Amino acid sequence: MRVDDFHFDLPANLIAQAPLYPREAAKLLHVASHGGLADKTFGTLAELLRPGDLLVFNRSRVIPARLFGVRRRGNAKAHVEATLTEQLDSDTWTSFCKPGKRLEVGDTVGFGEDVEAVVVVKDGPEITLRFNRSGAALVATLERVGSMPLPPYIKRARGGDTADLADYQPFTAKDPGSVAAATASLHFDADAVDRLRTEVGVETAEVTLHVGLGTFAPIRVDDTRDHIMHFERCAIDASNARAIANAKTQGRRILAVGTTVLRTLESLSDHIISGEAAARRTDLFITPGYQFSVVDALITNFHLPKSTLFMLVCAFSGHQEMLAAYQHAIEQRYRFFSYGDGCFLERKVA
Repeated sequence: MRVDDFHFDLPANLIAQAPLYPREAAKLLHVASHGGLADKTFGTLAELLRPGDLLVFNRSRVIPARLFGVRRRGNAKAHVEATLTEQLDSDTWTSFCKPGKRLEVGDTVGFGEDVEAVVVVKDGPEITLRFNRSGAALVATLERVGSMPLPPYIKRARGGDTADLADYQPFTAKDPGSVAAATASLHFDADAVDRLRTEVGVETAEVTLHVGLGTFAPIRVDDTRDHIMHFERCAIDASNARAIANAKTQGRRILAVGTTVLRTLESLSDHIISGEAAARRTDLFITPGYQFSVVDALITNFHLPKSTLFMLVCAFSGHQEMLAAYQHAIEQRYRFFSYGDGCFLERKVA
């Protein structure tokens, strides 16, 4: 398909710059399997759920991956900004640095608190950094010296806003590794999920997908078949795989809370259906025509025009149906993107 087929005009003033409080007041657009639309809120989510539904969350934790440092080369110094993108080893990350032209292999960059990294690979704008700390010690340091790597459409001053440290972190966050939030989960907290368990009888499960900056990367080709998807690490343990397999066997719905969960479940579907633990790097790119194996419904935010995530929701609920749903959301002044409102999407009936 042509990338331009996934274009829509979005007024800039509908891009949310901060979350709505209380979170349950956020709007929720219900897109039924036949394409019908209904305006709801997250406070009325229970009306769309059924006893036995299995809600699956992403347990990845966002690390403060935006770092400001000083490159030292002899007596010469230069300020650089590094955004970590993917962990390669306990002490090694790929990153995007700007201005990248100030860095060469062998350079050392200091980021405060005696944290240093050596440039070990330079491949255009992508730079691999090896830190002088590793594992949990490195993550703990990043929590102190780093800033949240907010998407570019959320405008913040250098260093960000301290409120984002909590606002941009899902309540399910456990496994450090993401450099962007699984934003559908931002509409939930533990109390809200407990109420859904009690009032509706839903169950929950968890997977891990460490979100990379590629989720914000624009598509630079004209045909979707020519796009090269970024890799992200995903995993599921045996107990959560068995919970999902049992729900599928019993005919209960699997609800992915976010596109990261959907991509994980579909990437690991063979193992999940067998109730087996699995882990891999995935570059799954879902466009219209994809045959879904696991997920029955999807809770997700509103996505950018011509993005891989908008293509995913078009594959899930129908291309024309989602263009119509987004137009409705624009007319009704829904708030878009990471801190915005959400959708409850049922998988389109063929």
